[in-house]
Formats: sequence, structure tokens, C-alpha cells
Amino acid sequence: MKKYVVVKRVDDQGRIVLPADWRKEVLEGGEVFVVREGNILKIIPKRKPDLTKYFDSVDLGVEQILDWDEFEREWYEIS
Repeated sequence: MKKYVVVKRVDDQGRIVLPADWRKEVLEGGEVFVVREGNILKIIPKRKPDLTKYFDSVDLGVEQILDWDEFEREWYEIS
């Protein structure tokens, strides 16, 4: 991870320009979180979470789902 400091001008409405290389490498969808910690602002890119990393952590009580419709019917009967 590159770390460097750049002095940026803030316009009369409080806007700054984010570095173009950061926008190209990191920014997805054009939205960021601005987190205020005392007198410090952190700009964190908003990303869609990767939910697939949690798929294997859920125990459904079966080894393999061969027929999803059948599994869903039985699952809703139980719960």
C-alpha cells in the first residue's frame, strides 16, 4: 500500500478533488464514506460486500443440495 501526503486546496463549498490514480484503483460506484474522528476525516470507498465468503459458514444440516425447490419446501416446513 502506497502512503503519501498531498496538499490539496479546499474550495469555498468545502470540496476537494480526490487523486485520479486512487479513483481508478479503488473507487467503485462513485460513493465514499466520510468518517469524522475528532478533527480528522477519513475517506473510505463504499463497496458492495462479498457475501460469498460466508456461504460455507452456514450449516443447513445437509451435505449437498441437489434439488433446490425440494430443499426449500422442506426448509420452510421445518422453520
